[in-house]
Amino acid sequence: MSVPFSTTSVRVPAGFQNLLEGLVREVLREQPGDVVAFAAQHFQRLLEQREAGAVDPVAWGALLED
Repeated sequence: MSVPFSTTSVRVPAGFQNLLEGLVREVLREQPGDVVAFAAQHFQRLLEQREAGAVDPVAWGALLED
């Protein structure tokens, strides 16, 4: 995926779009008062899950984008 920016295109890393879509879904579902703190907690949970050997959401998202 590339995003037009001025006269250049910026390549978005594989899995990044899916990762952000997951965050957006959770924000819309939870409606947190502090979105930045919620996002930090969300990504911390994903990191802990990945380090515990669970599915890596970025790798999984990259597979979905292919």
